Amino acid sequence: MQLTDTHCHLADPALLGSLPQVLAAARAAGVCRFIVPATQRGDFADVAALSTLPSVHIAFGIHPWFAGAAEEGDFIYLERQLVQHPQALVGEIGLDYGRAKTQEQRLRQVEVFERQLALAQRLRRPVIVHNLKATAAVVQSVKRCRFTQGGIAHAFSGSLEEARILTGCGFKIGIGSLLLNPAARKAHRAAAELPLADIVLETDSPFMLKNTVNTPANVREIAAVTAQLRGIAPEEVAAQTERNVNALLEKVGGF
Repeated sequence: MQLTDTHCHLADPALLGSLPQVLAAARAAGVCRFIVPATQRGDFADVAALSTLPSVHIAFGIHPWFAGAAEEGDFIYLERQLVQHPQALVGEIGLDYGRAKTQEQRLRQVEVFERQLALAQRLRRPVIVHNLKATAAVVQSVKRCRFTQGGIAHAFSGSLEEARILTGCGFKIGIGSLLLNPAARKAHRAAAELPLADIVLETDSPFMLKNTVNTPANVREIAAVTAQLRGIAPEEVAAQTERNVNALLEKVGGF
C-alpha cells in the first residue's frame, strides 16, 4: 500500500533538521510521496531545495497569514520561482477569516489570493488552498478569476455542503490530521461520505497535533480511519486517493 502526504511542511525547522529520519519513517509506513508547500518568500529557497529529493513535489505561494506583509517584490519572486520550477504547484494560498478580524484585512487577503489565482491560471498550475471560515469568499474569488486549474482544498474542516461546492470548482478535498480527533465531527463526516474520487490525504506536518510534532508517517493512520469510517479496506482508500493525486500532478508533468 502506497500513500501520498499532499500537504507537509518539510522545510519547517521542526522537520528539516531530522529530514532523513522523517522520510525514512514515512516510507516505512507506506507514505512514499510528498507535496511540500511554501507559505512566504522567506521559505521559497528551502522548499525549492527539497525538489531534488525523490518523490518530493513542491509548491510556492503566499499564505493568507502573510498577506498583509506581502510586497510587490514578493510577487515578482514568486513568479520567477514558478517559471524556474515548471512542475511546482501554487500554494499555500487562500483566505483565513479566522485570522482576518477587520474588513481591511479580509480585502487584503482577497487581493493577494486573487493575484495568485490569476498567476496560477496563466501558468496553468493547480493550487493548494488554505480556507478557514471563508468558503463563500474562496468560491467568489475562484469564479471572479475564472480559475479552472483545480487543486486541493487543504485541511478541510467544513460541512459536506461546503465540500461539494469546492469539488464543483475543481478542488480535491484534503482529509487530514483532524480525522485523528474523535471530536472533529465534520471532518469525520466528510471522510465517510464524500466520494473517494474527491479526496486526497494529508498531515499538515509538523502542525495539527497537540503536544507532539506531526509527521508524514501519520497519513497511514488517516487512511486507516477513513477506511474504517467508510467500511472498506485501507488499500481501497490508498488506491483511489493515489489515482486522485496522480491526476493532479499530471497537470504539471510531475507524475
